[in-house]
Amino acid sequence: MDELIFQVEQAVEGGYIARALGASIFTEAEDLETLREQVRDAVRCHFEEGMGPKVIRLHFVRDEVIAA
Repeated sequence: MDELIFQVEQAVEGGYIARALGASIFTEAEDLETLREQVRDAVRCHFEEGMGPKVIRLHFVRDEVIAA
């Protein structure tokens, strides 16, 4: 596997939620620095040694509501 993409969203209660696309990996954290560490740790735990992705991509999704 060359790349694993995580969809990152701001949590309603604060912080961030990250979900892997194509793998059952989920993590959350209070700030972006901690989220990056949590994502790396979750990927290491999910894959056997040498079987994980070479690159982890964080794709940030933001909802914006405007008045009609």
